[in-house]
Amino acid sequence: MSQFTVQMLLDTGTVRVRDVVCSGECRHRSEEECTAATHLVFPYRGVFVRHVGRNDAVAEANQLLFFNEAEPYRISHPVEGGDSCLDLVIEEAQLQELTPKEQLRSGSALSFRRQRRRIDPRAQALVAVLRHSLSRNIAETLEAETLALTLVRRSLGECTSHAAGASAGRQKLVDRAKLVLSSDLSRRWTLTEIAAEVGVSPVYLTQVFQQVEAMPLYRYHLRLRLARALDLLGRYDNLTTLSLDLGFSSHSHFSSSFRQVYGRTPAEFQRSIKPR
Repeated sequence: MSQFTVQMLLDTGTVRVRDVVCSGECRHRSEEECTAATHLVFPYRGVFVRHVGRNDAVAEANQLLFFNEAEPYRISHPVEGGDSCLDLVIEEAQLQELTPKEQLRSGSALSFRRQRRRIDPRAQALVAVLRHSLSRNIAETLEAETLALTLVRRSLGECTSHAAGASAGRQKLVDRAKLVLSSDLSRRWTLTEIAAEVGVSPVYLTQVFQQVEAMPLYRYHLRLRLARALDLLGRYDNLTTLSLDLGFSSHSHFSSSFRQVYGRTPAEFQRSIKPR
């Protein structure tokens, strides 16, 4: 049985959107594979690692992953639970127009320089709105295409995305910390616990994480938990239960954190993804 479940949500001449769920059975590196087109992959649940040559990228809900056409890669799942991603393929001429030139390799073929970019909360919210509205048949084709192109434009924008810049060693340290956080999103981690898991001092971990990701470790963890909330708001009726399941101390703490990041309360977001 395939470890993938793929649902086609939208397929026009401009945009193809799929919801891809992986059970994560392949804990070690998979066999090498490649895609026939360039894919923009937005993880929204779980975590996996993508290996391209000697370069590794941890894929979780704060990141956009680029799967360049015909570029060999392998996948592993060091954390149990599998993953879910929104997978976008944009018609090449449109994607070329949307992408800042400095993010592309030189040459005739469209190919991204880096494996990943960190996206902002607005892009995370767009991922959730696009997925929920398409899976529930709320959005019409024109609206869905517009949402998809807006998501790509925002995710590639220099002001709304971040490409990590650090040595390979520091990037690997930060990636190990991300895997620790992703192993149990609802846990109230302490800095000492995370530092012990990755084998460095708490002071060094905070300094390196800030340098690589341009945000504090605690805020990155909060963003992961809130991104999980975006996924789950379509399934929960009781928001207090959801807040406790995600490790927040109370519904009010969850609601205020959500509103601060996404500009609206969980209840307001929940209403926006319900059938009109």
